[in-house]
Amino acid sequence: MKKLKDLQHKNTIDHLSRIRTIEPTDNAAIATIIRSTLAEFGANHPGTVYYDAETDYLFELFQEPRAIYFIAMMNDEMAGGGGIYPTKGLPEDTCELVKMYLLPVARGKGIGKMIIDKCLEQATALGYKNIYLETMPELQQAIKVYEKFGFQYLNGPLGNSVHFGCSKWMLKSL
Repeated sequence: MKKLKDLQHKNTIDHLSRIRTIEPTDNAAIATIIRSTLAEFGANHPGTVYYDAETDYLFELFQEPRAIYFIAMMNDEMAGGGGIYPTKGLPEDTCELVKMYLLPVARGKGIGKMIIDKCLEQATALGYKNIYLETMPELQQAIKVYEKFGFQYLNGPLGNSVHFGCSKWMLKSL
């Protein structure tokens, strides 16, 4: 019975949720989601995307070759997003999982998994061999998800993301 209930729940989430690429009109809403999520967890400090001017212009930022950003929609409302980016200083075969944030209503429903799956799929399609991420201890829920996806801890940062506020670094081979 539990299996049937889980399947029905999954089908409801799949029906109500979809993932699409970012559009120019998404900038303000996704910036608000990112900043409110960081504030919610007390991670709205210098050296994080909270203070990046680029956070207000994600559509433009993700026009970079070999970059893509996905928006999660729930009941036709934006619920969060996440993407991959060829961060400066990373090896050519490595991209970064970036700006992965969800509203509280979207957490624990498999939507984050859907975004990460899309990012991993696109990273592979774009020829990347590794995917890197930076995060903070305040974001324990997200860290647990990354661990489930097979991300391994590193002793220090890779590349040049300029996010000195992040103290956890992880890498996954694709």
